[in-house]
Amino acid sequence: MKERKANRELLIVTLLIAVSVAALLSLPALKRRGVRGSLAAYVPGASSVEAAGVGSWAQALKKIKEDRGEPVGKQAKVDVPQQLKHYSDTRRFLAVQVAECVEHGVESPQDFVDLAGMIKKGELVELKPVTENYVLVGVGGLADKEPFTRYENGKRIALYNEAELGAEYARIEEARANIENEIAGAKQEIASLSRRERSKRASLQSELNEKEKTLRALVERKELLDDAYGTPKRRQQFLGYDETVESLAHDFGGRSYTTADPRSRREMKVRMLSHLRPEALKVLDEIAEAYRQRYERPLPVTSLVRPDEYQQQLGKVNPNATRIETPPHSTGLAFDIFYGYMTADEQDFVMNYLARLKDEGRIEVLRENRNHFHVFAFVDGKRPDESFVRDSLGGVRPSKAKPVAETERKASKKADSKKVEKRGRRRR
Repeated sequence: MKERKANRELLIVTLLIAVSVAALLSLPALKRRGVRGSLAAYVPGASSVEAAGVGSWAQALKKIKEDRGEPVGKQAKVDVPQQLKHYSDTRRFLAVQVAECVEHGVESPQDFVDLAGMIKKGELVELKPVTENYVLVGVGGLADKEPFTRYENGKRIALYNEAELGAEYARIEEARANIENEIAGAKQEIASLSRRERSKRASLQSELNEKEKTLRALVERKELLDDAYGTPKRRQQFLGYDETVESLAHDFGGRSYTTADPRSRREMKVRMLSHLRPEALKVLDEIAEAYRQRYERPLPVTSLVRPDEYQQQLGKVNPNATRIETPPHSTGLAFDIFYGYMTADEQDFVMNYLARLKDEGRIEVLRENRNHFHVFAFVDGKRPDESFVRDSLGGVRPSKAKPVAETERKASKKADSKKVEKRGRRRR
C-alpha cells in the first residue's frame, strides 16, 4: 500500500515537471540569455516541488505568463524613472554596491563550499520556490551535476574524502598509462608509412594530436590535485572543505542529499542558490506583496545569491552577469525581478515603487535591457558613505551596457525610420 502511494506521488511530481518544462518552452528570457539545451534545468527539482506544494509552482508560472491582451516586457511603452537609469558615470552603479560591502564588511562566497558555510551559520535565509507573493523562475538554472569544487584562482578543484582521493589518483594514472601506450603506437604507425600515404598519415596525425591533448589534460588534472592535496596542510584544508559540504548535505533544513549522486548534487545546489540575506529578503517581500495585492499574481524573481564560481559560469551565457571582484549577487543582498510578462501599467507600478525605495536610501536599482530589474538592498536601510563610493570607483570598469533611455531612443528612432521607408514604398 505504501509502495503504491509512493509511486503515485512520484508520478504526480514527474507529470508536474513535464508540464512545467512545456510551459517554459516559450520563456523568451531563455533565448535572450543564450541558454541551450537546459530548459529542464529551469524547473525546480522534485524535492523543491514537493516542498512548495504539488502544482503550486506550475500554477504560479501560468499566472505570471497569463495573456493580458496588451504589449508586455520591452514591447510595452514605459517612461523609465531617472532612479532606475544608469548614472552619467556608469561605474557608479556597481561602485555603490561595492562600497556598501566594504563599509559593512559583507563577505561573498567564492564557491558552494563558502555558501554551505554561510547557510550553516544562518547568515542567509532560504526562499521557497513559490509563495503567495512571489515565484522563483530560473534560480539555479545553470547548477550542474558535477562534484562540488573549490574555486581558486579561476580554477575549479574537485573535493574528495581520503578514499575518493586515492581512487581519483588511481584513475588518472591508469588513464595516463593507457593514453601513453596509444600515443606510442600511433607514432610508430605513422613512422612506418611511406611518403605516398599522405591521406592516412594526416588522419593518424589528427588522432595523435587528440590523444596528446587528452594526455596534457590528465597531467594538468594531476598537477591540480597535487597542488590542492600534495602537502599535509593543504590536504587537511581541502578535506575540511569536503566536510563542510557533507555536513550541510546531511541535514539541509531537515532534508539530506547524497553528494555522490549527480542528480542529488544538482538539487542541493539549486536549493543553495535559493538564498538571500535577511535584509534583502525583507525588501523583496515588501515589493512582492505590494505587486500581488495590486495585480493578484506573484512577482517573478529570477536571481538570488550567486557564488563567484557560479557567477563566472553565468557570465558565459548572460552579458548582464557582472565580472568584478565583488559581484552584487555574490553578496546575497541582490535579487532580480523579471518584467518580461508585465504590461506597461505593471512595470510603471514596480518601477515607481523601486524609485521610492531608492529615494528613501534603502536600495540601489537598475532597469536592465534584458527584461530585469536589478535590486540591491542596503544593510541598514541607508546608502553607503560617499567616501567609500569614491574609493570603490577605481575598481569598477565602465559598464558596456547602454543606458536604458539611450537604447529605447535608438529603438524608437529605428522604428520611425522603418515607418518612413514603408510609406515611401507605398507612394512609389
